[in-house]
Amino acid sequence: MRIPSIGACLLLSLCHVSISQAATQPPVKVKIVAINDFHGQLESPGTLRNVPATPELPSPPTTPVGGADWIAGYVADLKSKNPNMAVVSAGDLIGASPLVSALFHDEGTIETMNRVGLDINAVGNHEFDEGKDELLRMQNGGCHPADVNSCQGASVGTPVPFEGAQFKFLAANVVDTTTGQTIFPSYTIKEYDGVKVAFIGLTLKETPTIVTPTGVAGLKFRDETRTINNLVGKLYQNGAKAIVVLIHQGGTVPVAQAISTINTCDGNLAGSPVKTIVNKLSNRVDLVISGHTHQAYNCQLTTRNGTHYIPVTSANSQGRVLTDIDMELNPETGKVNAIKVVNVPVDRTNTAIIPNAEIKQITENYKLIVQPIANRVIGSITATLSRTANAAGESVLGDIIADAQLAATDSAGFGEAAVAFMNPGGVRADLTYTSSSAGEGDGNVTFGEAFTVQPFGNSLVTMTLTGAQIETLLEQQFTGCPNNQPFNRILSVSEGFAYEWDPLGPACDKINPANIKLNGNSIEPAGTYRVTVNSFMADGGDNFTVLPQGGNRLGGAQDIDALEAFFAANSPLAPGSLSRITLTP
Repeated sequence: MRIPSIGACLLLSLCHVSISQAATQPPVKVKIVAINDFHGQLESPGTLRNVPATPELPSPPTTPVGGADWIAGYVADLKSKNPNMAVVSAGDLIGASPLVSALFHDEGTIETMNRVGLDINAVGNHEFDEGKDELLRMQNGGCHPADVNSCQGASVGTPVPFEGAQFKFLAANVVDTTTGQTIFPSYTIKEYDGVKVAFIGLTLKETPTIVTPTGVAGLKFRDETRTINNLVGKLYQNGAKAIVVLIHQGGTVPVAQAISTINTCDGNLAGSPVKTIVNKLSNRVDLVISGHTHQAYNCQLTTRNGTHYIPVTSANSQGRVLTDIDMELNPETGKVNAIKVVNVPVDRTNTAIIPNAEIKQITENYKLIVQPIANRVIGSITATLSRTANAAGESVLGDIIADAQLAATDSAGFGEAAVAFMNPGGVRADLTYTSSSAGEGDGNVTFGEAFTVQPFGNSLVTMTLTGAQIETLLEQQFTGCPNNQPFNRILSVSEGFAYEWDPLGPACDKINPANIKLNGNSIEPAGTYRVTVNSFMADGGDNFTVLPQGGNRLGGAQDIDALEAFFAANSPLAPGSLSRITLTP
């Protein structure tokens, strides 16, 4: 019998060990924690219903949720279970924020998210509210060039000057037209136990239609699907074969948002922008974390081959919910073996979670600075003023805001407006009758509450439109017109203006001009009328492309100042009858 040489035996032994180890090497487990649409909500936004309301249970139990300190507590708890972790955001981390963040240009949000342990934020449309240069300051740090409210670190316990984000902004489809380069990196690659995971970050291509033009000046927003697919091959070449997409675009589910429904996918996001995008993605994409629509869902959608299903998630908004994702990776191939996803309420009653004391103190310090402004009572209401629209698209709070804007611009020298229109996306919260935590008393409205309703700092613009252009404006509220409205976006109108619309009418012909009334009279197509809108709409925001055609423009007050003045002149305000917009019988 031939005896193998010692060298051969050693080689065989080594080969045996290598093969054995490869066969038994355990999978690499990575945890991803995701939020979206945080909007600077440093404090709890309130409660989340445990179950949807029903006729039998119109006021179901609720759970207090959210707060940056509690998000940090949940992140720390999850990290203790798996240190291989990435904390990510799918956009709108800042912008449209409460006063406690917005007054300081959202520096407090960046500072607290640094301490939460956020790793990545894909830009959303609201990241551009103050323009490219200000967004770059959010990443790089430094004080605001003009506002003394910036760089409050000495008062709140953070570095001076403003430290900037210690996490990465990603913007794969946002290109500076001067340089031809993306304004932030397109992706980042993180490595866990030798296995690479790529994160692509981007926003919706329609961002220029929903952000004031000055915010996106000099920028181009590319198609989402092509941007993602063009990066996949490069990521594979770099050894990253597990690919996660963070995208600020989303869908909706036809169920009320409640703790019991945050992991549903009713309707399978049918007809939504994010479903269209995912269905065209490369089959090499493993996971999509979405946002923008302020919905919570936990879905499985197919990529472009029609049979490869991947998770598509979203976590409500304002820190109410986070998405806990467990990803199992093959250590040899670097590919994903399995992904498990669950949306988790950020439950402030959970005794197993310890909120972050440092973040809590930073928030309290910012509140101390802002309190004299935020807690000032500007008026009163007799009942809650809701932004929820009826079947015709009219809301109590939208009507009042439109009335306030008309009152601010109807006088000689201030615009001589006859009607005001308000976009629904600019009304961010209800005005509740119950006293806030500031203790102003039931029925009283503080400046901070009003600012939460209208946080964008838009100014009023009064312009001249013909009656025909007003009809076009109303038709542009609905899908199917050349302005490509993605969903019915029904404007609030001021008192004295009324119209009917037909839900069954064809696109761009849902309104009979004879039924458009101003102070009881039909508008004349060739007549001219003074119309007030906010500066965002005046420049064509929300796809109202007829408004930039308006002539004889006159700038006016800030929208929040108009609302405050209306409260001062008319308090207490009561909910109206919702009779300005009606459906055709």
